Amino acid sequence: MERTLWGHLPLLVRANSKESVEYILQSLWKTRKTGLDADDRRLICEMLQLQTDSDLDPLLVCLRMLIRRCVYENISKDDIQKLFPNEVLPELQRLLTLLLQKFQREWRAEIHKDEVSFPRLKAMTWNMGNQDSELTEPVAVINLKLQNDTQAPQEELDLKFQLAKETLDTMLKSMYCIRDQLSNLG
Repeated sequence: MERTLWGHLPLLVRANSKESVEYILQSLWKTRKTGLDADDRRLICEMLQLQTDSDLDPLLVCLRMLIRRCVYENISKDDIQKLFPNEVLPELQRLLTLLLQKFQREWRAEIHKDEVSFPRLKAMTWNMGNQDSELTEPVAVINLKLQNDTQAPQEELDLKFQLAKETLDTMLKSMYCIRDQLSNLG
């Protein structure tokens, strides 16, 4: 499938300037989560001198793939040009390589800001609560110590919660059920 998409890259040669191609790449990056709106599509069609936008989608898919590979796979600057097959015009390869190199660091920084990191479990203890009282059912008191490795000074978080006996029984039954199902597979 990738090979057939490359045939749409020459549409970029129709752009009047390097800045137009730069605008297209920046627009694709900014709208990576939402997609281009009708105004952006119309503007890009005008930049590329397209009568209809039917040729636009395959080009945009190809460009998004290139952007994704450069940013998410952290392709080195020297290897960006190796992404293109021989059938892509050398001047187009140079232009796209130059622009992708120009924005790669900035775009990678943006994705790192967007990433959510979860703290890791450092320690877990539990004990039974309400053992002395006959009026309330016993509960398991779970203590978790979590560590967030992404903070500059590594931050620890203590989390404490209680599970009622019936909740704990349900969890254990579920775990035994899953264990039994897994052992039946093997």
